Amino acid sequence: MSVPTAAADQTICAPLPVLGADVTVPLVTGGDVTYAALDYAASAPALQRVWDDVAAYAPYYGSVHRGAGYLSQLSTDLFETSRATVAEFLGCRADDQVVFTRSTTDSLNLLAAALPAGCEVFVFETEHHASLLPWRDARVTYLDAPRTPDQAVATLERALAARDPYGPALVCVTGASNVTGELWPVKELAAAAHAHGARIVLDAAQLAPHHPVDIAELDVDWVAFSGHKLYAPFGSGVLAGRADWLRDAEPYLAGGGASRKVARRTDGGVDVEWHTTAARHEAGSPNVIGVYSIAAACKALTEAGFDRLVEREQQLVTRVREGLAGVPEVKVLSLFGDDAPRVGVISFVVEGWNSSHFAAALSAEYGIGVRDGLFCAHPLVRTLLGSEPQDPGECGAPEAAPGERSLNAIRVSFGAGTPDEHIERFLGAVRELVSSGARWAYRTEDGRCVPDRGAFVQV
Repeated sequence: MSVPTAAADQTICAPLPVLGADVTVPLVTGGDVTYAALDYAASAPALQRVWDDVAAYAPYYGSVHRGAGYLSQLSTDLFETSRATVAEFLGCRADDQVVFTRSTTDSLNLLAAALPAGCEVFVFETEHHASLLPWRDARVTYLDAPRTPDQAVATLERALAARDPYGPALVCVTGASNVTGELWPVKELAAAAHAHGARIVLDAAQLAPHHPVDIAELDVDWVAFSGHKLYAPFGSGVLAGRADWLRDAEPYLAGGGASRKVARRTDGGVDVEWHTTAARHEAGSPNVIGVYSIAAACKALTEAGFDRLVEREQQLVTRVREGLAGVPEVKVLSLFGDDAPRVGVISFVVEGWNSSHFAAALSAEYGIGVRDGLFCAHPLVRTLLGSEPQDPGECGAPEAAPGERSLNAIRVSFGAGTPDEHIERFLGAVRELVSSGARWAYRTEDGRCVPDRGAFVQV
């Protein structure tokens, strides 16, 4: 059974077609402009290919694993074929499981719930909160931010060797930082973990949309990622990897789909036999649209040619970094240094500017969407900024004096769907704002930085 799918038709150095490419937004200074979406690290726009594939399937939507009718059978086949597509995309081993979840956060919380008794978790303070926080019921060792990839490996080796008691252990590490975009030495960290009898889970939320991920080649035990960063909307995610801990754990959610057999006992209780497959942790009606969208994105990226996509993105990374380097007031944040390989995620601060004010001006005056704040990676950003934990303050506060540290940062992120023109508009806007200042005053409203409609600034 099958439904029609779109065909990939891309040439090198051209962005992949995405939804919203022709959306226009109003400017506070008057008129409209095509929106420049440069916040891919939060949620990437949906690939047109993904949208077309989902639209083709939608009329055939039916229950999964629960019906004898044609649409249910087709939907079940589509769901399980999607699982196989994701496994192939990730280079899964023959006995690995692919479990569908809601997001990276959900995937890592599922793994946290499946840890064996006495397991100790090792995680760097540089992690996104999705991989920093789920381990509340385990013994956790938080590792200081390393300043080189080699230091990261050495720090982990020392911590693993010193653990007492020397029992089961799990290392959690990002593949690409959601703050700096820098690539982490995943293969070397995996080798260190295994040498000390530990397992490792890779948070690939920022890596998978930008770079091939191969579980077998990296020799990691699990990979977690989100569809909404992989050009696939609808709230879906993946946890893929070794089956034993997942098979031995209680179901993440108890309910239909996770149970294989349920029977009443003579004493009035209930006996349950749980599935040992991925279904064990997929209770309830699955998000088949979300799952199919992930599979469609995996196919689209593979067929477009990841090598070509990486090559083009690196051209954009170089252009942004060179452009920002030409503005003396801009400081790009980095953990491993300027020469570290990275994906299309770059964070920076601007001397004399409140970061929320700067980001709001980019949006209101230029139609450019970036992100400001601490990016759900508070310890890392504070380490990079050299600031202590505190409230970020209001965007409408007086601008920081020259040389004063910003309390948060600005992040620009891009990927396979980003046109060159959006990058050039962003760099031009940065130069203009730094040299001339904002044309509008800004204030805080419901926690957001917005233009003060009565406070035009003549420049």
